[in-house]
Amino acid sequence: MRVLWITNIMLPPVCEALNLSVSVGGGWMYSSLKVLQKEEGLEFAVATVYPGREFVMREIGGTRYYLLPLRGKTNMKYQSSLEAYWKRLQQEFLPDVVHIHGTEFAHGLAYIRACGTEGVVVSIQGLVSVIARYYLAGISRKEVLRNLTFRDIVKRDNLLQQQRKFYKRGIIEQEYIRSVDHVMGRTSWDKAHVWAINPDVHYHFCNETLREEFYKHSWRYEDCEKHSIFVSQAGYPIKGLHQVLKALSFVLRSYPDTKVYVAGDDITRRPWWRLTGYGAFLKSLVKRYGLEGRVCFTGPLNEREMCERYLKANVFVCPSSIENSPNSLGEAQLLGVPCVASYVGGIPDMMEGNEGNIYRFEEVEMLAQKICEVFSSKGREQNLKKEEAKKRHSLKKNMQMVLDIYQSIIDE
Repeated sequence: MRVLWITNIMLPPVCEALNLSVSVGGGWMYSSLKVLQKEEGLEFAVATVYPGREFVMREIGGTRYYLLPLRGKTNMKYQSSLEAYWKRLQQEFLPDVVHIHGTEFAHGLAYIRACGTEGVVVSIQGLVSVIARYYLAGISRKEVLRNLTFRDIVKRDNLLQQQRKFYKRGIIEQEYIRSVDHVMGRTSWDKAHVWAINPDVHYHFCNETLREEFYKHSWRYEDCEKHSIFVSQAGYPIKGLHQVLKALSFVLRSYPDTKVYVAGDDITRRPWWRLTGYGAFLKSLVKRYGLEGRVCFTGPLNEREMCERYLKANVFVCPSSIENSPNSLGEAQLLGVPCVASYVGGIPDMMEGNEGNIYRFEEVEMLAQKICEVFSSKGREQNLKKEEAKKRHSLKKNMQMVLDIYQSIIDE
């Protein structure tokens, strides 16, 4: 079986071969690939776009890595120039199955237009056409305009304009789903939205395989930093850090030593010419609620560092305004970290049996109370979700599900 993966990022082997920095995102894809590569009778190729000028193919560890040159600075618009490269790749590799990971960017659609949909399956990561509805995450137009920055004006990229870009990208996403016969998903949320776009598509259920490091460790209350909260992302509003800051003002009444750790760069402390409107809004909330010294951005974290940060947390909070099935929540559950999450998108599917720790996104008072309840429990429910997460993210089980889906597509 010859399988072509079309991804949104360059995977580590080809980054290392070309002396390029490895992305901190998408590690779960490489973990999945390494598991699948152990199966006999499979040949893999992985393709994506890059900001170069040449069509590149490198064979590394028995897998072919293709890089297609992308003209310009964006992968959010359809580029017909990619079609000739996709035809060349398709004729050279002759895949039996083409697995397009995600619908967020347009280069996979160029493959479909150039080579057709035979053997093609698209897996859903997020759904930008739906995410666009929730992009502002409760931030009013008045607040957006009040926190406009120099950078927002010069780049024409304030929060309202970012939301419009998501809607535009959603048009491409809907064409993906309308074009293909096969889609892979993992929640009742993505299944409903795929059905709404294309009721005739064959929907295949398959859970995610997560990054390797998170299968090796277990959280212990004795080892965590007491009264610490971990949030895995905060780059844009849907990740909900502003809601955590509002809730923190209530938590501090009962636990005045509480600290929030946020993975990634500190978007509130950038130079004035680089400060985003969302960064300015977060900065204003810190000042409004007197949270100086309570919020710590960790800087970018690699896989091992991210795992260590989870293990240090007293509670992991997933406060998003919308999600499909966030890998961050799955990683926390796999480690056994106590979790609190908003009741949005596909998150309820991941929190079955732990409904006491979910809350409506807008209700920051409930979020605060849930956090306080975790602090007071002192780890008594630490492994409530760990066993379920191990089953959901089983390397062996999910690998077999992927192979079965590929075979069913070939046999059709």
